[in-house]
Amino acid sequence: MQLYPIRIKMVKNINFYNNFNIKSNHKGSIILIGNFDGLHLGHRKLFNLATKYKKKYSLKIGVMTFEPMPKMYFKKDIKNFRISSQKQKMRLLNKFNVDFVITKKFNRAFSKTKSIHFIEKILVKKLNAKFIFVSNNFRFGNKREGDVYQLIKYENKFHYKIVNPKPLLIKKKVISSSLIRNYLQKGKLDKANKLLNRKWSIEGKVQKGRQLGKKIGFPTANIDIKDYILACPGVYAVKAKVKKNSKYIKGIANLGYRPTFNGKKILLEVHLFNFSGNLYNKYLTVEFFRFIRKEKKFKNVEQLKKQIKVDLTKAKKIK
Repeated sequence: MQLYPIRIKMVKNINFYNNFNIKSNHKGSIILIGNFDGLHLGHRKLFNLATKYKKKYSLKIGVMTFEPMPKMYFKKDIKNFRISSQKQKMRLLNKFNVDFVITKKFNRAFSKTKSIHFIEKILVKKLNAKFIFVSNNFRFGNKREGDVYQLIKYENKFHYKIVNPKPLLIKKKVISSSLIRNYLQKGKLDKANKLLNRKWSIEGKVQKGRQLGKKIGFPTANIDIKDYILACPGVYAVKAKVKKNSKYIKGIANLGYRPTFNGKKILLEVHLFNFSGNLYNKYLTVEFFRFIRKEKKFKNVEQLKKQIKVDLTKAKKIK
């Protein structure tokens, strides 16, 4: 196992660990524990509060997260679940005043850890955490036996303090990763983007496909969405950029199965406006701006082409 922090080039000023053997100057810090998928407005509230503690007590902020996400580990049939990839999460954390991140591999051995051992051996002995930020529904330890109440029970004995702020609400709904996934799956992209406080995006490598788009006059960059959440299959107005290039190009994308061509695999197909060039094997960041329509099966290619022209017109009008 790696004993010392790994520097990730894409993240400045953050130390990244893959275990609990952290540097001495990171011990005795504020620790936030969770998946932090999407790093939405609810998470932002938590990090803003942690920043106040950081200034008040002159402490560093550390994040403890898990890979794979525990739900995906226990439920192997869940393939498409993430709002953000691990790399996106690390970049976003850089904006949240974080000093270090511990990404613990979630495997069978770790899942069997007794909750009291997690508290005593990891939070106390390894990390010497001073303030521990967790959500109300945080569960840990073998068979999810540990909870917030157990953490609070041992505060005095182990000299840490649990911070368990009330969740952020919008129209009486708790802002959560689950709510955002639900909005994305129902085609409510505007609502999801509002809770994320940015445009939802997918990053991936452009792969060579069947070149169906090119054959009908609408060449596309095809991206395997891996384990990203499958938003409502359909057509979206997007902006995309090639990795390491700051310029975004407007475009239109189809996310889904391509039923007109009897497709079976989920694919993100991106057509960029006023663009010519080879994108194969390059990494694209695709930001989703507007949901245009649901995916549908057309009787023939000509009907599809007519609909694509209508979709293009709509997408080009979106600023």
